[in-house]
Amino acid sequence: MPGAVQRVLVVGIDGVRLDVLRRLPTPHLDALAAAGFLAPVEVDERTPTMSGPCWATVVTGVTGAKHGVWSNDFSGHRLDVFPDFATRLAEQDGRRTFVAAGWRPLMQVRDGGPLFRAPSRTAYVAPAADTPEAWEECDERITEEAVRVLADDDIEASFVYLGAPDETAHFLGCSDAYEASVLRADERLGRLLEAVRARPSYDSEQWTFLVVTDHGHVDAGGHGGRSPEERTAWLVAAGPGIAAAPAEVRHVDVAAQVFASVGCLADRHWTLDGRPFAAAPHAVLLDMDGTLVDTESLWLRTVSESAARLGHEIGEEDLPHVLGRAVGDTASYLHRVTGHDADALAGELDAAFLAAVETETAPLPGARELLALLGDLGLPAALVSASPRPVVDAVLKVLGADMFRATFAEGETPRTKPAADPYLAAARALGADPAACLAVEDSPTGVAAAEAAGCRVLAVPSYAPITPGTRRTVRGELAGIGVRDLWTAGLQVSEGAPGDPQNRPWAVAAT
Repeated sequence: MPGAVQRVLVVGIDGVRLDVLRRLPTPHLDALAAAGFLAPVEVDERTPTMSGPCWATVVTGVTGAKHGVWSNDFSGHRLDVFPDFATRLAEQDGRRTFVAAGWRPLMQVRDGGPLFRAPSRTAYVAPAADTPEAWEECDERITEEAVRVLADDDIEASFVYLGAPDETAHFLGCSDAYEASVLRADERLGRLLEAVRARPSYDSEQWTFLVVTDHGHVDAGGHGGRSPEERTAWLVAAGPGIAAAPAEVRHVDVAAQVFASVGCLADRHWTLDGRPFAAAPHAVLLDMDGTLVDTESLWLRTVSESAARLGHEIGEEDLPHVLGRAVGDTASYLHRVTGHDADALAGELDAAFLAAVETETAPLPGARELLALLGDLGLPAALVSASPRPVVDAVLKVLGADMFRATFAEGETPRTKPAADPYLAAARALGADPAACLAVEDSPTGVAAAEAAGCRVLAVPSYAPITPGTRRTVRGELAGIGVRDLWTAGLQVSEGAPGDPQNRPWAVAAT
């Protein structure tokens, strides 16, 4: 949905045990989980299983070592340096944000608070007494106010806090009354979702929903210890690009996902400890040879034929020196192994490769579909190649030059791959931060260049194997890439295709 306004709603339900949640019929949470995921969250081992430290970690995206909240008295915090997401977005990015809660340290200058420093809009309703009944009434009034705001206000990021389940467990343990309070929280979540979906502008918006708890309880109702029942929290997430849960979900990831869900690239100086599990790239930077078109086999054949005439047979050990490299780099390598003049080799390789490209180039399966998807999504694309300009122009006649807002060939930046220069130049040409760009590559050389530039990487190996990494997702083929693949690539480590892709042998016989 190009141009859609991105919005996110976070609902914090205090003190809900994961085993209880899984046992109860919670239709609204269940529907969100079916559309995205429900994942356990283990409270960080250095964090007390108390509401203050856990909620501070959830909404700031950093651990207690940075935010400095270690109990339900927030005194001594560092929230001025590591503020909540609603304040960051409002003060540093000009976004409209909203927070509704009834627990005093979250909202008032009491007990070292507030946790939420300066959202655009707030709603605070204190419980009339510290009892389960009073907290149910408090949550009801908070829900009513949040429904009014969510129904028609121009809010991009919201946090709504429901505290009755936790308070009920403190008084009555994890009893039938506690389970009934969890069910009421799910019903209130349903009303919040209904308010969002009834917005007049809903069809032109993209909403992400994150529902999270801070900690669990022992059967008797308390918390603060280290038992699995206390340390196991959970997150339900649904929205654009959100599918299966990553291998690990942490409290610090919630704020990081909020920033990603509204299209805000987290500034490196924020030093967030969390990372999003789905984020729309601001631009997509695509390698050409072996990624979009089957020129890698033509190049390898050209190199193999030239090397064979000089008495050298290209083998697996040669691949890192000839794949994904500029012509001059390959010629210099062949000079080292054959002794033949590098300049003459470069001219020979240039001419032979261009002739093959002009007559034999074909898009790889899925290439046209991927480019069409980027166009439909309104994602700017750039072509980033280590091939000479004549070769790039020949391929553009096949792919369509209008599919790319910028193209870069060998020699058009100070250095070529594996240096970062081509990817940095492409991101700059599209007006995007490289860290918000997704690079699509097929070779270790190209991956090295993209990662040196700070890009997320989606690798589709052609001839040399590529392993998954921290900001690198590997898949076996280009065909079938969809929106969720683009949103999660480089954020979730994939199983990928760890070896040589099937049906694409690494060696080409010299003829």
